[in-house]
Amino acid sequence: MDKLTPNELRKRIKQNNAPVLIDVREEQERAAYNIGGMHIPMGELIARMSEIPKDKEVILYCEKGIRSVIAIQRLQASGYYNLINLAGGMKAWKEGEDRSS
Repeated sequence: MDKLTPNELRKRIKQNNAPVLIDVREEQERAAYNIGGMHIPMGELIARMSEIPKDKEVILYCEKGIRSVIAIQRLQASGYYNLINLAGGMKAWKEGEDRSS
């Protein structure tokens, strides 16, 4: 399974080369902090698969990178091969922000 570090994603966003982002966390988690993209909670993932492009690079993220791995596995079983996990999820993203401040 492909993965991207938060710093790699930050660089791509700064270069206007951002892939499609999908947040698989619950609404309250997303409301507290997010980096944008589509919001498709894990429980809605299969029902909303048609919203996820197959022809573009897609990065899935959650709080720690565990649910997004499960989401990727489920989507791969349905024929998605363009998916990347944000390594460490929002926890790692926020830790990177703290270090760069």
